[in-house]
Amino acid sequence: MTTKYLLIASGLTLSLLLSRGTIHRQSSSNPKSSKVEVSEPFSHALRHQLLMLPYYSVFDSIDFSISGNTVTLTGQVLRPTLKADAEAAVKSLEGVGNVVNKIEVLPRSATDDELRRDVYRAIFEDPELAKYAVQPVPSIHIIVKNRAVTLAGKVDKETDIALASKEAAKVQNVAGVQNLLTARNINAPVK
Repeated sequence: MTTKYLLIASGLTLSLLLSRGTIHRQSSSNPKSSKVEVSEPFSHALRHQLLMLPYYSVFDSIDFSISGNTVTLTGQVLRPTLKADAEAAVKSLEGVGNVVNKIEVLPRSATDDELRRDVYRAIFEDPELAKYAVQPVPSIHIIVKNRAVTLAGKVDKETDIALASKEAAKVQNVAGVQNLLTARNINAPVK
């Protein structure tokens, strides 16, 4: 079953990378405006830029906040290049004047790498949570630092939050689990 998920994840990642070439970043010959309009479309465009980053995976988590024309990036990533790529992608958006990059690059650790794989299997091999593994970038992000696991992202329902936490806590050698998952409001009207 693990091989099946790895093949699916590899295939989806490859298709995501290949499709990246067909998506164009916003550009303009006009100078950048002095203020970002904090709107749902802008937030969506910003989120899209981050999700389209090469090598952004289930083991990375990037979030942002907006104040005026400044975008602050936060989160944790495995690769230093991903931190730099996130900043460059956000700077390319029209209206962004400044990017404060507070993304943490996680320390290299064979123990943490092993725990990432084990927690991934524990969560995504559960029949109720397996649906989240077939997305190009799964909506459950698994961050491991010094054997401590943080789960971040969005799931469909409250019960999935508790189940993901329970499955991660079962993994041997996990020092603790911090659950930052939230449930989507799937009954909300689509804009």
